[in-house]
Amino acid sequence: MIHETAIIDSGASLGKNVRVGPYSIIGPDVTIGDNCDIRSHVVIKGPTTIGQDNTIYQFASVGEDCQDKKYAGEPTRLEIGDRNVIRESCTIHRGTVQDQSLTKIGSDNLLMAYVHVAHDCIIGDHNILANQVTLAGHVHVGDQVILGGMTGVHQFCHIGSHSFCAVNSIVVQDIPPFVMAQGHNARPRTINSEGLKRRGFSPEQIQNIRRAYKLLYRNNLTVDEALARIAELNEPSLDEFCQFVQHSQRGIIRP
Repeated sequence: MIHETAIIDSGASLGKNVRVGPYSIIGPDVTIGDNCDIRSHVVIKGPTTIGQDNTIYQFASVGEDCQDKKYAGEPTRLEIGDRNVIRESCTIHRGTVQDQSLTKIGSDNLLMAYVHVAHDCIIGDHNILANQVTLAGHVHVGDQVILGGMTGVHQFCHIGSHSFCAVNSIVVQDIPPFVMAQGHNARPRTINSEGLKRRGFSPEQIQNIRRAYKLLYRNNLTVDEALARIAELNEPSLDEFCQFVQHSQRGIIRP
């Protein structure tokens, strides 16, 4: 299960049935859960905690010091959940004390080749980050999000659940839940209706989400006016949408 050329520090903790491929290095303060598959030439640095049933492909760098000039060697962490697939040459950095000292990735995510997750990013569950997606520091990604290949996300941006960002987009403001965005800089195009269908949203829910999108982006209303009108739809699935827009710090993407 452990290749003879792998280097595993005595301060690392590996669960049951963990595989470690040739020339991989696992440092101290690294905890890896059961049934994980660490392929060849992977470097994992701690403090890092990785859950169960994860697969990390060759040349990935997981839990390395962040690329922030303010970082001065303080103890910070990386936490990764269960059943994630982290493909070739991904880079995932630990947090900084200027935030919560934590970078966190949930469960059931797919990070395709060359994805970069910078310090203090928080990523939810069931997301797909396609090839060469780059998240700057302090980015938050919800659940069931798809980011197309070569998408770049500015630091401190938040990306709402069930949203979709097209290939080669540049995100400099927050993308609300359910919204499909595209462009340089990314702009709202429509709702992610196909994704919502696949995730079991009813036709009535999707119709109300479409109405909310039009109220926010198409009716020449202020944000407060749009949120008040959206509340009148009495659609529980829009609660997260309204809260996201209301609490956006960078401002939401605009047409």
